[in-house]
Amino acid sequence: MADKTIHITYEDGETKGRYVARIDGLQGEGELTISKVSDVLIIADHTHVPASMRGQGVAVALADRLVAEARAKGQRIVPLCPFVRSQALRHPDWADVIQK
Repeated sequence: MADKTIHITYEDGETKGRYVARIDGLQGEGELTISKVSDVLIIADHTHVPASMRGQGVAVALADRLVAEARAKGQRIVPLCPFVRSQALRHPDWADVIQK
């Protein structure tokens, strides 16, 4: 299968938000949900990728987007989500945005 582009959007709520990933031609959507503690502190709650999208790098792309946006906004991330926590351990370069 040829590489497919992952399209990520952000849906914002008052106290919650979610990054949504879609791939053209594939069913379903991946998501990474967050809770907003304050303007500078967010919690990565949960990452989910449906079976139809697994193996495409969707979860990694969602985590990368979360970190990039937190960095741009001067936010810190509490990685309660096991996937985000495991990625944070693999990426010491995320230390500026990961709250221990």
